[in-house]
Amino acid sequence: MKALRWHNQKDIRLENIEEPKITSGQVKIKVKWCGICGSDLHEYLGGPIFIPVGEPHPLTNEVAPVTLGHEFSGEVVEVGEGVSNYKIGDRVVVEPIFATHGHQGAYNLDENMGFLGLAGGGGGFSEYVAVDEELLFKLPDELSYEQGALVEPSAVALYAVRSSKVQAGDTAAVFGCGPIGLLVIEALKAAGASDIYAIELSPERQAKAEELGAIVINPADYQDVVAEIAGRTNGGVDVSFEVTGVPVVLKQAIQSTSIAGETVIVSIWEKGAEILPNDIVIKERTIKGIIGYRDVFPAVLNLMRKGYFSADKLVTKKIKLDNVVEEGFHSLIEEKKQVKILVSAE
Repeated sequence: MKALRWHNQKDIRLENIEEPKITSGQVKIKVKWCGICGSDLHEYLGGPIFIPVGEPHPLTNEVAPVTLGHEFSGEVVEVGEGVSNYKIGDRVVVEPIFATHGHQGAYNLDENMGFLGLAGGGGGFSEYVAVDEELLFKLPDELSYEQGALVEPSAVALYAVRSSKVQAGDTAAVFGCGPIGLLVIEALKAAGASDIYAIELSPERQAKAEELGAIVINPADYQDVVAEIAGRTNGGVDVSFEVTGVPVVLKQAIQSTSIAGETVIVSIWEKGAEILPNDIVIKERTIKGIIGYRDVFPAVLNLMRKGYFSADKLVTKKIKLDNVVEEGFHSLIEEKKQVKILVSAE
Protein backbone atom coordinates (compact mmCIF):
# COMPACT_ATOMS: atom_id res chain seq x y z
CA MET A 1 0.00 0.00 0.00
CA LYS A 2 0.99 3.66 -0.39
CA ALA A 3 2.21 5.48 2.73
CA LEU A 4 3.89 8.83 3.42
CA ARG A 5 7.02 8.14 5.46
CA TRP A 6 9.20 10.52 7.50
CA HIS A 7 12.86 9.70 7.03
CA ASN A 8 14.52 12.89 8.21
CA GLN A 9 14.10 16.64 8.40
CA LYS A 10 12.84 17.82 4.98
CA ASP A 11 12.85 14.21 3.81
CA ILE A 12 9.39 12.66 3.54
CA ARG A 13 8.67 10.06 0.88
CA LEU A 14 5.60 8.40 -0.57
CA GLU A 15 6.52 4.73 -0.54
CA ASN A 16 4.97 1.30 -1.05
CA ILE A 17 4.90 -0.73 2.16
CA GLU A 18 3.08 -3.83 3.39
CA GLU A 19 -0.52 -3.52 4.53
CA PRO A 20 -0.79 -3.76 8.33
CA LYS A 21 -1.91 -7.01 9.93
CA ILE A 22 -4.23 -6.79 12.90
CA THR A 23 -3.66 -8.59 16.19
CA SER A 24 -6.07 -9.42 19.01
CA GLY A 25 -8.02 -6.36 20.13
CA GLN A 26 -7.34 -4.42 16.93
CA VAL A 27 -9.31 -3.33 13.88
CA LYS A 28 -8.10 -2.53 10.39
CA ILE A 29 -9.30 0.77 8.98
CA LYS A 30 -9.45 1.90 5.38
CA VAL A 31 -8.48 5.56 5.66
CA LYS A 32 -10.96 7.97 4.05
CA TRP A 33 -9.52 11.40 4.88
CA CYS A 34 -6.48 12.59 6.83
CA GLY A 35 -5.64 16.20 7.66
CA ILE A 36 -2.17 17.72 7.52
CA CYS A 37 -1.40 18.95 11.03
CA GLY A 38 0.93 21.72 12.15
CA SER A 39 2.86 19.01 14.01
CA ASP A 40 3.44 17.22 10.71
CA LEU A 41 4.85 20.44 9.28
CA HIS A 42 7.07 20.95 12.35
CA GLU A 43 8.45 17.43 11.93
CA TYR A 44 9.09 18.09 8.24
CA LEU A 45 10.76 21.46 8.73
CA GLY A 46 12.44 21.13 12.12
CA GLY A 47 12.09 17.54 13.32
CA PRO A 48 12.54 15.14 14.89
CA ILE A 49 10.34 16.40 17.72
CA PHE A 50 8.02 13.49 18.55
CA ILE A 51 9.41 11.05 15.98
CA PRO A 52 11.75 8.39 17.47
CA VAL A 53 15.20 8.54 15.93
CA GLY A 54 18.09 6.35 17.09
CA GLU A 55 16.17 4.80 20.01
CA PRO A 56 12.87 2.96 19.41
CA HIS A 57 9.77 4.50 20.95
CA PRO A 58 9.07 2.65 24.24
CA LEU A 59 5.44 1.89 23.36
CA THR A 60 5.58 1.23 19.62
CA ASN A 61 9.13 -0.16 19.50
CA GLU A 62 9.51 1.69 16.21
CA VAL A 63 12.13 4.04 14.93
CA ALA A 64 12.15 6.32 11.88
CA PRO A 65 11.17 5.98 9.11
CA VAL A 66 7.56 6.12 10.33
CA THR A 67 4.28 6.73 8.53
CA LEU A 68 2.83 10.19 9.17
CA GLY A 69 -0.77 11.28 9.76
CA HIS A 70 -2.83 11.39 12.96
CA GLU A 71 -5.98 13.39 12.02
CA PHE A 72 -8.03 10.81 10.20
CA SER A 73 -11.33 9.03 9.69
CA GLY A 74 -12.10 5.76 8.00
CA GLU A 75 -14.13 2.59 7.62
CA VAL A 76 -13.58 -0.63 9.57
CA VAL A 77 -12.70 -3.39 7.08
CA GLU A 78 -11.42 -6.11 9.42
CA VAL A 79 -11.99 -6.92 13.09
CA GLY A 80 -9.58 -8.81 15.33
CA GLU A 81 -10.28 -11.38 18.00
CA GLY A 82 -11.74 -9.91 21.18
CA VAL A 83 -13.11 -6.73 19.60
CA SER A 84 -16.68 -6.33 20.79
CA ASN A 85 -17.80 -2.77 20.04
CA TYR A 86 -16.97 -2.45 16.34
CA LYS A 87 -17.87 -4.37 13.21
CA ILE A 88 -16.96 -4.29 9.53
CA GLY A 89 -18.53 -1.25 7.89
CA ASP A 90 -18.47 1.00 10.96
CA ARG A 91 -17.44 4.60 10.33
CA VAL A 92 -14.80 5.66 12.87
CA VAL A 93 -12.35 8.29 14.02
CA VAL A 94 -9.16 7.58 15.93
CA GLU A 95 -7.84 9.21 19.10
CA PRO A 96 -4.17 8.65 18.27
CA ILE A 97 -2.52 8.77 21.70
CA PHE A 98 -0.40 5.90 23.00
CA ALA A 99 0.15 5.80 26.77
CA THR A 100 1.66 3.24 29.14
CA HIS A 101 -1.64 2.36 30.79
CA GLY A 102 -3.90 3.21 27.88
CA HIS A 103 -6.46 5.98 28.10
CA GLN A 104 -6.61 6.10 31.89
CA GLY A 105 -6.07 9.13 34.10
CA ALA A 106 -3.96 11.97 32.68
CA TYR A 107 -2.83 9.82 29.78
CA ASN A 108 -1.68 12.74 27.61
CA LEU A 109 0.95 13.51 30.26
CA ASP A 110 2.36 9.98 30.41
CA GLU A 111 6.15 10.13 30.21
CA ASN A 112 6.08 7.61 27.36
CA MET A 113 3.16 9.26 25.54
CA GLY A 114 3.32 9.15 21.77
CA PHE A 115 1.04 9.83 18.83
CA LEU A 116 0.07 7.28 16.23
CA GLY A 117 1.41 8.78 13.01
CA LEU A 118 4.42 10.32 14.77
CA ALA A 119 5.73 7.69 17.20
CA GLY A 120 4.94 4.80 14.88
CA GLY A 121 1.98 2.44 14.81
CA GLY A 122 1.09 3.37 11.24
CA GLY A 123 -0.46 6.64 10.17
CA GLY A 124 -3.34 8.26 8.37
CA PHE A 125 -1.31 9.17 5.30
CA SER A 126 -1.68 5.62 4.06
CA GLU A 127 -4.36 3.36 2.65
CA TYR A 128 -4.88 1.24 5.77
CA VAL A 129 -4.12 1.45 9.49
CA ALA A 130 -4.38 -1.17 12.25
CA VAL A 131 -5.37 0.34 15.62
CA ASP A 132 -6.38 -0.83 19.08
CA GLU A 133 -10.11 -0.81 19.75
CA GLU A 134 -9.51 1.56 22.69
CA LEU A 135 -8.50 4.35 20.31
CA LEU A 136 -11.74 4.29 18.31
CA PHE A 137 -14.90 6.38 18.36
CA LYS A 138 -17.88 5.83 16.09
CA LEU A 139 -18.57 8.67 13.68
CA PRO A 140 -22.24 9.71 13.93
CA ASP A 141 -24.25 9.11 10.75
CA GLU A 142 -24.90 12.82 10.24
CA LEU A 143 -21.17 13.65 10.16
CA SER A 144 -19.14 13.14 6.97
CA TYR A 145 -15.75 11.46 6.78
CA GLU A 146 -14.29 14.92 6.03
CA GLN A 147 -15.81 16.16 9.27
CA GLY A 148 -14.35 13.14 11.02
CA ALA A 149 -10.84 14.16 9.97
CA LEU A 150 -11.32 17.38 11.97
CA VAL A 151 -12.18 15.65 15.26
CA GLU A 152 -8.56 15.29 16.37
CA PRO A 153 -7.48 18.93 15.82
CA SER A 154 -10.79 20.11 17.27
CA ALA A 155 -9.98 18.08 20.38
CA VAL A 156 -6.75 20.08 20.77
CA ALA A 157 -8.71 23.33 20.61
CA LEU A 158 -11.49 22.23 22.94
CA TYR A 159 -9.00 20.86 25.47
CA ALA A 160 -7.04 24.14 25.36
CA VAL A 161 -10.16 26.15 26.15
CA ARG A 162 -11.37 23.69 28.79
CA SER A 163 -7.93 23.84 30.43
CA SER A 164 -8.03 27.63 30.57
CA LYS A 165 -9.85 29.80 33.10
CA VAL A 166 -12.28 31.14 30.47
CA GLN A 167 -15.83 31.58 31.73
CA ALA A 168 -19.00 32.66 29.96
CA GLY A 169 -18.82 36.37 29.19
CA ASP A 170 -15.00 36.59 29.32
CA THR A 171 -12.87 38.20 26.63
CA ALA A 172 -10.16 36.28 24.81
CA ALA A 173 -7.44 36.76 22.21
CA VAL A 174 -6.21 34.11 19.79
CA PHE A 175 -2.76 34.78 18.34
CA GLY A 176 -2.50 32.91 15.05
CA CYS A 177 -5.42 31.74 12.91
CA GLY A 178 -4.14 28.61 11.31
CA PRO A 179 -6.35 25.53 11.70
CA ILE A 180 -5.89 25.18 15.47
CA GLY A 181 -6.31 28.91 16.08
CA LEU A 182 -9.58 28.94 14.16
CA LEU A 183 -10.77 25.88 16.04
CA VAL A 184 -9.88 27.61 19.33
CA ILE A 185 -12.17 30.48 18.26
CA GLU A 186 -14.97 27.94 17.76
CA ALA A 187 -14.27 26.33 21.14
CA LEU A 188 -14.31 29.76 22.80
CA LYS A 189 -17.71 30.45 21.26
CA ALA A 190 -18.98 27.13 22.60
CA ALA A 191 -17.63 28.10 26.05
CA GLY A 192 -19.55 31.37 26.00
CA ALA A 193 -16.70 33.86 25.55
CA SER A 194 -17.99 37.31 24.63
CA ASP A 195 -15.46 39.23 22.52
CA ILE A 196 -12.86 37.02 20.82
CA TYR A 197 -9.97 38.89 19.18
CA ALA A 198 -8.09 37.14 16.36
CA ILE A 199 -4.57 38.39 15.66
CA GLU A 200 -3.50 37.26 12.19
CA LEU A 201 -1.52 38.58 9.19
CA SER A 202 -2.98 36.42 6.39
CA PRO A 203 -6.00 38.06 4.69
CA GLU A 204 -7.53 34.67 3.92
CA ARG A 205 -7.21 33.50 7.51
CA GLN A 206 -8.49 36.85 8.75
CA ALA A 207 -11.60 36.30 6.64
CA LYS A 208 -12.08 32.82 8.13
CA ALA A 209 -11.72 34.18 11.66
CA GLU A 210 -14.25 36.89 10.92
CA GLU A 211 -16.64 34.34 9.44
CA LEU A 212 -16.40 32.41 12.72
CA GLY A 213 -17.38 35.53 14.67
CA ALA A 214 -14.02 36.84 15.87
CA ILE A 215 -12.90 40.48 15.90
CA VAL A 216 -9.87 40.57 13.61
CA ILE A 217 -6.76 42.59 14.39
CA ASN A 218 -4.15 42.72 11.64
CA PRO A 219 -0.74 43.33 13.30
CA ALA A 220 0.44 45.10 10.14
CA ASP A 221 -2.14 47.85 10.74
CA TYR A 222 -0.94 48.80 14.22
CA GLN A 223 2.36 49.96 15.63
CA ASP A 224 1.58 48.28 18.96
CA VAL A 225 -0.82 45.31 18.91
CA VAL A 226 -0.73 44.96 22.69
CA ALA A 227 -1.76 48.61 23.17
CA GLU A 228 -4.55 48.16 20.64
CA ILE A 229 -5.96 45.16 22.49
CA ALA A 230 -5.63 46.95 25.84
CA GLY A 231 -7.50 49.96 24.44
CA ARG A 232 -10.36 47.83 23.16
CA THR A 233 -10.70 45.75 26.34
CA ASN A 234 -10.12 48.23 29.15
CA GLY A 235 -6.71 46.85 30.04
CA GLY A 236 -6.43 43.47 28.36
CA VAL A 237 -8.29 40.24 27.70
CA ASP A 238 -9.05 37.67 30.37
CA VAL A 239 -7.26 34.87 28.51
CA SER A 240 -4.99 34.73 25.48
CA PHE A 241 -4.06 31.70 23.39
CA GLU A 242 -0.69 31.51 21.63
CA VAL A 243 -1.01 29.36 18.51
CA THR A 244 1.92 30.42 16.31
CA GLY A 245 5.17 29.12 17.81
CA VAL A 246 6.76 32.53 17.09
CA PRO A 247 8.79 34.01 20.00
CA VAL A 248 7.71 37.64 19.59
CA VAL A 249 4.07 36.57 19.42
CA LEU A 250 4.35 34.70 22.73
CA LYS A 251 5.53 37.92 24.34
CA GLN A 252 2.57 39.79 22.84
CA ALA A 253 0.12 37.12 23.98
CA ILE A 254 1.34 37.45 27.58
CA GLN A 255 1.30 41.25 27.52
CA SER A 256 -2.20 41.36 26.00
CA THR A 257 -3.84 39.90 29.11
CA SER A 258 -5.31 41.89 31.98
CA ILE A 259 -4.27 41.90 35.64
CA ALA A 260 -4.36 38.25 36.78
CA GLY A 261 -4.87 37.26 33.15
CA GLU A 262 -3.85 33.91 31.71
CA THR A 263 -1.93 32.86 28.61
CA VAL A 264 -2.33 29.34 27.25
CA ILE A 265 0.48 28.08 25.01
CA VAL A 266 -0.97 25.70 22.43
CA SER A 267 1.90 25.66 19.92
CA ILE A 268 4.63 23.08 19.56
CA TRP A 269 7.98 24.87 19.46
CA GLU A 270 11.01 24.09 17.32
CA LYS A 271 13.24 26.52 19.28
CA GLY A 272 13.27 28.45 22.55
CA ALA A 273 11.55 31.77 23.20
CA GLU A 274 12.48 34.63 25.52
CA ILE A 275 9.89 36.02 27.93
CA LEU A 276 10.12 38.92 30.38
CA PRO A 277 9.42 37.64 33.90
CA ASN A 278 8.19 41.06 35.02
CA ASP A 279 5.38 40.82 32.46
CA ILE A 280 4.11 37.96 34.60
CA VAL A 281 5.15 39.08 38.08
CA ILE A 282 3.95 42.69 38.14
CA LYS A 283 0.41 41.88 37.00
CA GLU A 284 0.19 38.44 38.64
CA ARG A 285 -0.45 36.78 35.31
CA THR A 286 -0.21 33.06 34.73
CA ILE A 287 1.06 30.98 31.83
CA LYS A 288 0.16 27.38 31.15
CA GLY A 289 0.83 24.92 28.38
CA ILE A 290 -1.25 22.08 27.02
CA ILE A 291 -0.22 18.98 25.12
CA GLY A 292 -2.72 17.16 22.97
CA TYR A 293 -5.93 16.41 24.88
CA ARG A 294 -7.66 13.81 26.98
CA ASP A 295 -11.25 12.71 27.40
CA VAL A 296 -12.73 15.23 24.94
CA PHE A 297 -13.52 13.27 21.75
CA PRO A 298 -17.16 12.61 22.77
CA ALA A 299 -17.69 16.31 23.50
CA VAL A 300 -16.15 17.28 20.15
CA LEU A 301 -18.45 14.90 18.29
CA ASN A 302 -21.47 16.31 20.15
CA LEU A 303 -20.46 19.88 19.30
CA MET A 304 -19.95 18.91 15.67
CA ARG A 305 -23.51 17.60 15.58
CA LYS A 306 -24.58 21.10 16.64
CA GLY A 307 -22.59 22.74 13.82
CA TYR A 308 -19.31 23.62 15.53
CA PHE A 309 -15.89 22.93 13.95
CA SER A 310 -17.41 22.85 10.47
CA ALA A 311 -15.34 21.23 7.72
CA ASP A 312 -17.24 23.32 5.18
CA LYS A 313 -15.77 26.47 6.72
CA LEU A 314 -12.29 25.24 7.59
CA VAL A 315 -11.19 22.91 4.79
CA THR A 316 -9.63 24.92 1.96
CA LYS A 317 -8.19 22.12 -0.18
CA LYS A 318 -8.63 18.38 -0.80
CA ILE A 319 -5.88 16.37 -2.47
CA LYS A 320 -4.84 12.79 -3.25
CA LEU A 321 -2.13 10.96 -1.32
CA ASP A 322 -0.08 10.79 -4.52
CA ASN A 323 0.31 14.58 -4.39
CA VAL A 324 0.66 15.07 -0.63
CA VAL A 325 4.21 16.48 -0.61
CA GLU A 326 3.93 19.14 -3.30
CA GLU A 327 0.23 20.02 -3.09
CA GLY A 328 -0.02 19.47 0.66
CA PHE A 329 3.10 20.17 2.70
CA HIS A 330 4.69 22.65 0.30
CA SER A 331 1.35 24.36 -0.27
CA LEU A 332 0.86 24.96 3.47
CA ILE A 333 4.40 26.28 3.82
CA GLU A 334 4.24 28.61 0.81
CA GLU A 335 0.56 29.64 0.71
CA LYS A 336 -0.76 31.28 3.87
CA LYS A 337 -4.22 31.33 2.28
CA GLN A 338 -4.54 27.62 3.06
CA VAL A 339 -6.17 26.62 6.34
CA LYS A 340 -6.85 22.88 6.50
CA ILE A 341 -5.82 20.50 3.73
CA LEU A 342 -7.37 17.03 3.69
CA VAL A 343 -5.72 14.07 1.98
CA SER A 344 -7.46 11.04 0.47
CA ALA A 345 -5.75 7.73 -0.19
CA GLU A 346 -8.61 6.55 -2.44
